[in-house]
Amino acid sequence: MKILGVDPGTVATGFGVVERRGGVLHHLTHGVIRTSSKEPLYKRLGVIHAGIQAVLEEHQPDALSLERCFVSRNVQSALKLGHARGAIMVAAVAQGLDVAEYTPGQIKLAVTGRGRAEKAQVQEMVRVILSLSKAAPEDASDALAAAICHLNGESFASRLESAR
Repeated sequence: MKILGVDPGTVATGFGVVERRGGVLHHLTHGVIRTSSKEPLYKRLGVIHAGIQAVLEEHQPDALSLERCFVSRNVQSALKLGHARGAIMVAAVAQGLDVAEYTPGQIKLAVTGRGRAEKAQVQEMVRVILSLSKAAPEDASDALAAAICHLNGESFASRLESAR
């Protein structure tokens, strides 16, 4: 199973593709789609959508694992983040993919064993789990963590199903 994980943002959207083969997780690619905060939101959303579409077309994942919105104090930031998530979901649904959403805490728990882990801990665990020579950039690392979270959940669900 191959999963595209995405850490959405309107200025930096991280992505990472991870595949499970023979019970082992394999890193396929990762990166960050960058936009300019000086551009209007609709243009940034177009760049994000096109970037995600390109990754989907090249790697043909089986599903999208997307980090849910984290709402702090700034409602405008949360709304913009929601728009970015929508652009990402539309790209995935246009490819016929299912979309799984996870909270930041669920993703951190799946990768580090602690739902309130620091960013640096997530980066290091992603590096170790995927046998990367160096840590991925923060946004890409978070996206890879989202993919790992989904793959770990799928593996657990399939073990439960086969135990019935």
